Amino acid sequence: MKETYTHGHHESVLRSHTWRTAENSAGYLLPGLAPGMDLLDLGCGPGTITLDLATRVAPGRVVGLDAAADVIEQAEARRRNAGASNVSFSTGNAYALDLDDAAFDVVHAHQVLQHLTDPVAALCEMHRVLKPGGILAVRDSDYGAFVWAPADPLLDRWLSLYQQVTDRNGAHADAGRYLLGWVQAAGFTDVRASSSTWTFADPDDRAWWGGLWADRVRLSSFAEQAVEYGFTDDAELVAISEAWHRWAAAPDGFFAVLHGEILARR
Repeated sequence: MKETYTHGHHESVLRSHTWRTAENSAGYLLPGLAPGMDLLDLGCGPGTITLDLATRVAPGRVVGLDAAADVIEQAEARRRNAGASNVSFSTGNAYALDLDDAAFDVVHAHQVLQHLTDPVAALCEMHRVLKPGGILAVRDSDYGAFVWAPADPLLDRWLSLYQQVTDRNGAHADAGRYLLGWVQAAGFTDVRASSSTWTFADPDDRAWWGGLWADRVRLSSFAEQAVEYGFTDDAELVAISEAWHRWAAAPDGFFAVLHGEILARR
């Protein structure tokens, strides 16, 4: 199945991905982990969450899969530097995992389903490779539930534009609110939903979050797609980028990113 990844892998995107840890992105899962569990991290990106999770399940086997070969190379370099002998990274297809049935105690996917055209099909594959009684852990953001201050029409335009591009790509910007239904549709019955946020409000956090989005809206695949699809032009993207810098510099700047989370058992 052909997929178009809205974000791409520009440095401004990987700046966010490499910031993620088990603590800030998978806290809802951590109490359920134990040494000796075998874990699959689907859509692992550069592997920062994967390697954190691996320390909690060692000596259990950990497999990180991602569709992008260049990102897997980065993850493998991190694995070597960390000396994580219980971890392996490789490319993979979320819709057709080259893995045995009932192979893992835990399947984890962070901000993956929002980028897929058929998230239920991917969840069915996750169900297949889980052992009976195994844990599914999925977490996705919900762009429609993002909140920020101070108000700026150009940041409103950014959100509208992002939703236009993801709709065109067949992706799901508001995935967080739909996880519960998707997981149920994939055959999971023992399901618990929760939510959590990332909050960017102090000067350093604002500078980081605002800076990466100021770059994304000009330089990433999202920017290229938005122009290619005829939704915007370079001048508007520059104006939106400047609005992100203004937000980051505002002493009352506040941004909250809502995530839906699901823990389910096979």
